[in-house]
Amino acid sequence: MSKEKIIIVGGVAGGMSAATRLRRLKEDAEIIIFEKGPYVSFANCGLPYYVSGEIDDRSKLVVQTPEALYDRFRLDVRPGHEVVSINPEDKTISASHNGDIVTETYDKLILSPGARAFIPPIKGLEEAENVFTLRNIPDLDKIMKRMSGMDVTKAVVVGAGFIGIEMAENLKHLGIDVTIIEKAPHVLPPLDEEMAAFVQNELKEQGVEVITSQSAVEFKDNGNVIVLEDGTEFSTDLTIMSVGVQPESTLAEEAGITLGLRGGILVDESYQTSKKDIYAVGDAIVVKNQISGEDALIAMASPANRQGRQVADNIAGIKRANKGSIGTAIVRAFSMTAASTGLNERTVRMAGLPVAAVHTLSKDHAGYYPGATDITLKLVFNPENGKIYGAQAVGEKGVDKRIDIIATAIKAELTVYDLPELEFTYAPPFGSAKDPVNMAGYAALNIMEGMSESVQWHELNNELEKGAVLLDVRTESELKGGRFPNALNIPLNDLRDRMDELDQNQSYIISCRSGQRSYIGERILKQAGFKAKNLDGAFALYNTVKPEELVNV
Repeated sequence: MSKEKIIIVGGVAGGMSAATRLRRLKEDAEIIIFEKGPYVSFANCGLPYYVSGEIDDRSKLVVQTPEALYDRFRLDVRPGHEVVSINPEDKTISASHNGDIVTETYDKLILSPGARAFIPPIKGLEEAENVFTLRNIPDLDKIMKRMSGMDVTKAVVVGAGFIGIEMAENLKHLGIDVTIIEKAPHVLPPLDEEMAAFVQNELKEQGVEVITSQSAVEFKDNGNVIVLEDGTEFSTDLTIMSVGVQPESTLAEEAGITLGLRGGILVDESYQTSKKDIYAVGDAIVVKNQISGEDALIAMASPANRQGRQVADNIAGIKRANKGSIGTAIVRAFSMTAASTGLNERTVRMAGLPVAAVHTLSKDHAGYYPGATDITLKLVFNPENGKIYGAQAVGEKGVDKRIDIIATAIKAELTVYDLPELEFTYAPPFGSAKDPVNMAGYAALNIMEGMSESVQWHELNNELEKGAVLLDVRTESELKGGRFPNALNIPLNDLRDRMDELDQNQSYIISCRSGQRSYIGERILKQAGFKAKNLDGAFALYNTVKPEELVNV
């Protein structure tokens, strides 16, 4: 009886996870990996950090070599082999290598072609000699060659997603003048506007020029001049295109495999495509967003690794269901870290679902212990049943821990009712007795149980126009750092004694620095018969996203 023959098209996260798991389950199978590039297993998430020298050795980016994979797993890895056609009826593939065509039969075929950089049609792009993308090591080598071959003093990053932010940071570390151009109204479009504002402010403070609501429409002088929508022109020595990715699904489409959302490969819960014995994983496939149930494209390493292992299990007869993904991600921007999981508030509102949000400001560890820094955490949830839609957090430290916790809670189908019950390790250098995740849960429960009514930062002006009065309960000394115009000021500790200054027929919106003291003020006034709401996120959040509307003393 002949060996079962399994061919994998594409390596890196999905393909190599499938290959090594298959070998552990099927010692006698023949496993061949075709990779069109020179590297079958590399750390593509680490590429931006080699540009600045933070990763100082290029070889560290190569995770495994064909020789090492053969020695340990007896895998037949063939770099430089681009699969050009699939014949599902004959169960064969054809690959191009050094001008020759190689044909192989298969019993099972796994497609892991990944995603390619999306390049919008821009006039003059074909003639540009200094415009690059960054998806793999050959891309990296081209960028490094350009930088070593000339004096790069000005660089432009088109697209302010996660990779764009990382490239901007690393280029800036080299002393290069960096400009970011983003078509969306703010950087990091997966985040909501007010949370992205923290990152945008950090970029500007570090000397990165940020241009939003604009796109590049033309390259002139072989790429040395960029023209924006509004006609603005400026020079650049190096341009990185980072405007997103699209599934690399041409091969699948030509084989008659059914495609879905934006050309992604459709698979069932076992990762099988519309063609028998052909499976697909990784950035090229359509997944279900585990929260909304909608189709999604989530191009991230962690889901791809998981999918590779699961498809191997299914092929080996161990049933593993493709449960979908929730899109958990993180990025560093100089001293700021931003992370998110699940759906943002904007997406939930567009879907027409019941939604509420709370912003909390806490420390990454006990405030009295040296080195404590702020974490601003946003929790998005269903106010009717407590379902957690998603969360976002920004801060210098501890952001990853909190978003990882909430991502785990979403996967486990916990609700906001469960967040105050979660128990974490605690000692002053590591956390707080009431962790930021606990505090977000408490704040959400206050909304759900009617203990508090909140006004969001973008709702404030409308509420004031309707006649509400803003009551700032910060101290006089705090007001020196900035204040709301036309706000009434009564420090929280004086509020009970000065209620005679307030009007029982007037609606009040209460603010402090973070929202915690204003919640206490709201409870005091409500129990005294006043109409009061809490400004969610309070002065600290408003000062980040709309500083131009505040008065600096």
